[in-house]
Amino acid sequence: MNTQNIVIALLALVLIGGGAYWFLNSQGDIVTDPNGMMPVEPDGGIGDGAQPLDELIGEGEQVNTLTYTSETVMGSSVRGTDIIAYHFGNGGDELLLIGGSHGSDAPNTSELAEKFITYLAANETVIPANMRVTVIPRVNPDGLATDGTAGRFNTNMVDLNRNFDCDWARTSMWRQQEVSGGTAAFSEPEAKAIRDYVSEINAVGAIVWFASEGKVYPSACGGNPSAAATDLAATFGSAAGYGVEQEFDAYTINGDMVNWMAKQGVPAISVLLTDREGIEWAKNEAGFKAALNLLSN
Repeated sequence: MNTQNIVIALLALVLIGGGAYWFLNSQGDIVTDPNGMMPVEPDGGIGDGAQPLDELIGEGEQVNTLTYTSETVMGSSVRGTDIIAYHFGNGGDELLLIGGSHGSDAPNTSELAEKFITYLAANETVIPANMRVTVIPRVNPDGLATDGTAGRFNTNMVDLNRNFDCDWARTSMWRQQEVSGGTAAFSEPEAKAIRDYVSEINAVGAIVWFASEGKVYPSACGGNPSAAATDLAATFGSAAGYGVEQEFDAYTINGDMVNWMAKQGVPAISVLLTDREGIEWAKNEAGFKAALNLLSN
């Protein structure tokens, strides 16, 4: 082997050894992106030779991001299950959509409220700038998890729609059956959660779903419904195709949530779905949009 070939071989060995040394020592400095797309510095920066994100997506393009619904844990049930409010829009005037007061006895009211959560997450632009819509789908989560008629009540066997401070009584009626209104108004944690939340916001209206009659009623406590509640009931009912009545008189109801809201100055309506199974989405979407338009003006 001549001198020139020996020199070339030695230089090659030096270069190979140096490259291997650099590679082995560099592994502690660079980690792999979880998706395997680019080297990432341990502190989260982009590694040497990787393209910045704006170069990767191209000039003038935007990265799609998920829009998450904000939530408030309002309180908890007797069994400790969270009662959650889901918020859409950023305005100061709040419209409440409430379902699930009677648990598994009217599960479609929770299903309808949950449908509104999905709908509003995909269509938040329907909410005017001055409004916020809050959906509370499961006022009575313990009852929703209980089979049969007993699911109408909470774990203390109280009808939560008899536990509010409007004409409250220990015993009230459901059809021809006596039901418990609790030991006092707001004796139940689920009712307290609604009370405390409403006291903290500027509620300009509330739509509360029950079953089953296919009618809409405005709220009132100790008198006639307010003009605002009457207008809200008429607007929702007309758009949804439900009948509208001024007063529910099939049997006496003490401690009603919607009537308590009237006592707080909140225009509220009871929407009684036609049965205990269907959510009647098209009807209630139309009613909601009409109500939202009324309250935002």
